[in-house]
Amino acid sequence: MSGEQSNIRPAPDQVLVDIADYVRDYKVDSALAYATARHCLIDTLGCGLEALDYPACAKLLGPIVPGTVVPNGAKVPGTAFQLDPVQAAFNIGAMIRWLDFNDCWLAAEWGHPSDNLGAILAVADWLSRNAVAAGRAPLAMRDVLTAMIKAHEIQGCLALENSFNQVGIDHVVLVKVASTAVAAGLIGLAREEIVNALSLAWVDGQSLRTYRHAPNTGSRKSWAAGDATSRAVRLALIARTGEMGYPSVLTAKRWGFYDVAFRGKPFVMQRPYGSYVMENVLFKISFPAEFHAQTAVEAALAVRGKLAALGKTADDIAEIGIRTQRACIEIIAKSGPLHNPADRDHCIQYMVAVPLLFGRLTAADYEDGVAADPRIDRLRAKMTCVEDAAFTRDYHDPTKRSIANALTVRLTDGATLDEVVVEYPIGHRRRRAEGLPLLEAKFRTNLARRFPQNQQARILDVSLDQAALERMPVNEYVDLYVV
Repeated sequence: MSGEQSNIRPAPDQVLVDIADYVRDYKVDSALAYATARHCLIDTLGCGLEALDYPACAKLLGPIVPGTVVPNGAKVPGTAFQLDPVQAAFNIGAMIRWLDFNDCWLAAEWGHPSDNLGAILAVADWLSRNAVAAGRAPLAMRDVLTAMIKAHEIQGCLALENSFNQVGIDHVVLVKVASTAVAAGLIGLAREEIVNALSLAWVDGQSLRTYRHAPNTGSRKSWAAGDATSRAVRLALIARTGEMGYPSVLTAKRWGFYDVAFRGKPFVMQRPYGSYVMENVLFKISFPAEFHAQTAVEAALAVRGKLAALGKTADDIAEIGIRTQRACIEIIAKSGPLHNPADRDHCIQYMVAVPLLFGRLTAADYEDGVAADPRIDRLRAKMTCVEDAAFTRDYHDPTKRSIANALTVRLTDGATLDEVVVEYPIGHRRRRAEGLPLLEAKFRTNLARRFPQNQQARILDVSLDQAALERMPVNEYVDLYVV
């Protein structure tokens, strides 16, 4: 081996620069994006409130050292915790992701852009409380909505053409990157500091998808985004100290992210950053189910109705064929024992069996009590999943982005029911008008889980009014959710 390596530092990678410039300079002017962001905000917070009912989630929340209260720290909605912004980001991020019921984005990479709210709300609340204590004006909730739009856009645009799952890396890498960028922007970092913070996010070790797939599916998938948002806030605060960055973190030969973790391929960017992702994001409204199964659950309920009309039940089913998209096959089609709630909500067969048997699919249906019913596994054993190439094409088509599933049921008497096909779930932009009233109803239900009626009314008065929400100080809005 001979020769010397050049030690001339290159200009920062263009991917870092483009994100930093977008965060600092882009002016969001889409009324649709802001309206969708408001719906995303209330839906995401509602998901977090529901998760507080589950001990497996609640046990992870609070300060690292019990009893710690941070003066002017960020408050965690639905609790009495007031924490530093790093730990608050973990708390909020874990809550909102726990039940797999928050929004979704499906492309070459999958993910849940509202995961970024953990970092956004923690930082905005912390900054606002410190501003008020110092006699300055706090941030307004419009600033939170703007940060949400930008975080959605960063995560979603990176996901359009770049498949991190194909190299075994979990999609929360994009949560960390997007949250780092917007947290740095909220804190007020200069362009170079944001670039440095982003380089720190990419140079980190990244989470493997091990915990999302058989045979290791487990509860880390429910707090991985919280971990990513807390790390993002930490990195933004480190960059604020003037800590250096690593300009060719992506492109450096042998040692950069592309060569180490992405098979030597640079990222492909389909479109410039704007507000496209927020405008087209997918809401989970009907079922707390991994998104690739949403239409399968809807189809299963339709099949149950057909069975009832014939005077039959799930006991009369001999075989079930499921036509689906490739992503569904790769993520949630599985056989064999299911070991925990996280395992069950990543199994399309389980998510079809439950509504066929009980006419519902709720978060509680993943718990051990329901899962112990032997009829569920007997029905799972009758199912076959196959990829439909047309469904996969439409899944990736930017003009459609369907998430289709189709069920064909053969009965024990030899009859076959007409196939039930559902291409777009409620919550897809093509069914947005149908979905938004249901989304608001979901929010009301989740508020009622945690707060007395007068507190629910105060939250609803602001949350359902776009103008009122946008002008409200962040700290005052968060205070509405304190128990």
